[in-house]
Amino acid sequence: MTSAAFRIAFRTAAVAAIAAALAACQTTAAKKPFKPMPSVSIGEPSKASGWQAVANPIDESRVVRVNAAWTGGLAEARSSAAGREAVKEEGALLDPKAALARPDPTPGSYKCRQVTLAKANEKGPGIERFKPFFCYVEVDGDQLTIVKQTGSKRPAGRLWEDDDPRRMIFLGSLALGSEEEARAYGEDPKRDVSGVFQRVGPFRWRLVLPFPREGGSLDVIELTPVADQPG
Repeated sequence: MTSAAFRIAFRTAAVAAIAAALAACQTTAAKKPFKPMPSVSIGEPSKASGWQAVANPIDESRVVRVNAAWTGGLAEARSSAAGREAVKEEGALLDPKAALARPDPTPGSYKCRQVTLAKANEKGPGIERFKPFFCYVEVDGDQLTIVKQTGSKRPAGRLWEDDDPRRMIFLGSLALGSEEEARAYGEDPKRDVSGVFQRVGPFRWRLVLPFPREGGSLDVIELTPVADQPG
């Protein structure tokens, strides 16, 4: 074979080898199709993340343990015949499962009344019911606020949306004595209060404050609209 013929044969063999390699690559690619990277979707933050970002750990724990507060408070209230009768008289107000959908209250003036479950001290009764007072619900920006208007201890604070559609979360502070208004939540941790706000009937709401600093299992504040609302 001449050198020219040899070069031609070598080139022909090389071209054939390259063609075979390309065909093999195409076959492999056909067997293993390209898979794009999966897309990662980021969902919207939960409604509870709003109040959880504001609440201090102690107040968040109070909200989380509200069912335990109900269990202990009702057990102690029902430990006497008079207490059992009082719990029965209050009906849905003291029923932990009475919460209804759409808990948002209408802004305006409310007649309020507090019931405390479990003894604040060794000599106290298992349930106490106090004289009525007045509260006011108003709109502040895009949130509702509740202010207790009378009494020596007056909670005031904001209502926050929660993942549970049957409740809102209350974060506020206490005004004491002759103070004109409560401090902002977080300004004085010793004054901070937290709880759960729920609707328990037509034109009837409750603010549940578990494990109050004064003692006892929980304070339940009933809210019913005043008949003659201020103009």
